[in-house]
Amino acid sequence: MLYIALGGSAGAVSRYLISGAVSRTSNEVFPWGTMAVNLFGSLLIGFFIELFSRSLIPENLRSFLIIGFLGAFTTFSAYAMESINLLRGNEIKFFFQNVLIHNMMGLVFVVFGIYLSRIVIKLIAPSIA
Repeated sequence: MLYIALGGSAGAVSRYLISGAVSRTSNEVFPWGTMAVNLFGSLLIGFFIELFSRSLIPENLRSFLIIGFLGAFTTFSAYAMESINLLRGNEIKFFFQNVLIHNMMGLVFVVFGIYLSRIVIKLIAPSIA
C-alpha cells in the first residue's frame, strides 16, 4: 500500500506539471496538456507491462509504477491497455464495445453530471442557481 501511495503521489504531481507545461506552451483552446499526459501514460503502461512480463521485477516496483504512478497519472492508460488486451485475446467485439462505451458514455456521463449538479444547486441553494 505504501508503494501505491507513493507512486500515486508522484503520478498526480507529474500529471499536474506535465499537463500544465504543455498547456502553457501550446496557447491553444484544444486541451493538449491532457492529451499529452494520456498518450504518454499509454506509452508508459505499454512499455512497463511488456517489460514486466519479460523480467523479474519486484512486485512492489510494479505496484508503484502501474497502480500508483500511472493510476494517478492517467486512468486513460489503463483503458488503453485493457483495450489492447482485448485485441490480443481476439475479443474484437468486446474491444469495440469497450472503446465505444468508454468514449460515448463518458461524454454522456459528464453532461449528466453537469445537469445533476444544477439540480442539486437549485434544491440546496436556489439563490445561486
